[in-house]
Amino acid sequence: MARPAGMLGIHQGAVLAADDPRYTAAEFPPNKLLYLVQLADARGIDCRPWFAGLALTRAQVADPALRVSYRQASVLVRRALAALDVPDAGLLIGRQGTIGGFGLLGLAMMTSRTLGEAMLAGITHHKICGCLLDLNFEAVSEREAALVAWPQFGDTELLPFFCEELFASCLMIARELVGPELRPLRVELAYPEPRYAHEYAQLFGCEIRFGMPQNRLLIDTQWLARPLPGFNPLTARQALALCAQQRTPDGGEPHQEIVAAVERLLRCQLRQQPRLYDVARGLNLSERSLRRKLAESGRIFREIHDRVRAERALQLLQAGSLSVAEVGSEVGFSDPREFRRAFKRWTGMAPQDARQPAG
Repeated sequence: MARPAGMLGIHQGAVLAADDPRYTAAEFPPNKLLYLVQLADARGIDCRPWFAGLALTRAQVADPALRVSYRQASVLVRRALAALDVPDAGLLIGRQGTIGGFGLLGLAMMTSRTLGEAMLAGITHHKICGCLLDLNFEAVSEREAALVAWPQFGDTELLPFFCEELFASCLMIARELVGPELRPLRVELAYPEPRYAHEYAQLFGCEIRFGMPQNRLLIDTQWLARPLPGFNPLTARQALALCAQQRTPDGGEPHQEIVAAVERLLRCQLRQQPRLYDVARGLNLSERSLRRKLAESGRIFREIHDRVRAERALQLLQAGSLSVAEVGSEVGFSDPREFRRAFKRWTGMAPQDARQPAG
């Protein structure tokens, strides 16, 4: 995606977005929205008014199969920030970032060869973890590399919150992969210094510059070659392939709503092994119409079904409360052996190997 020539004002950006099909394409999971809702719950704030007119409910944002548009997400974030009155909400949420919370993308990153490869995987598939900024990774010099972020649709009003959450969570995840000693060289931000700027310095442990031309988190390039202990090339390839299926195919934006609807319905019916016919009926469509709409979005039903099952199985296995056979049953397999073979095909590893390590 080409970078904007300059940062548009929020009103100009909103006008341009109205004619852009990406603005209403349902392609973002609700991660950020759920964190804000949980923050409201912890503070005893009623968040139900945030959902007015968005065709979303409080309950739906807890469904990892849900996909929302940038319009829906940005409206809700604005309402949430106004109601919460927590200036450093982005830093607060970003500090909670863990690689396990990234699902299949987290698995792809954990099993990458190096930190650099893990970062590249994260940036390539950033939308499937709910990131609402556009990202790039650039070599600045022989010793400096930068994660660069800029707003979509010229939406600079939400830039502080989005940048705080992104850079803080990236730091947490990088430290989880290579150790707590990792520190950025500096952080540059294209907005004025907030009154809680000291919290940036405390979290990142490096120089922080505000009012800069770009939003960048810079690290020493030596970190990029740091090998990761969980490297597994087969699992990494399988996980990346599943991540790629979640991404919106170029030119497929107008039909992403139907893909999101299929994913939601599948997630609710995994134990029943729903067929294309069952899903089509649940969406008040014929099989032919559903197959055509999915094809126009560059998707096929079997791939969507497999990915939803793989994500749910991985989540249950890492939770650790169910046996492998019980996890298989939860995602529609009556025979544990069939589940083991399918999970191996989806992820490149045995179900038992996907368990979260103890301690």
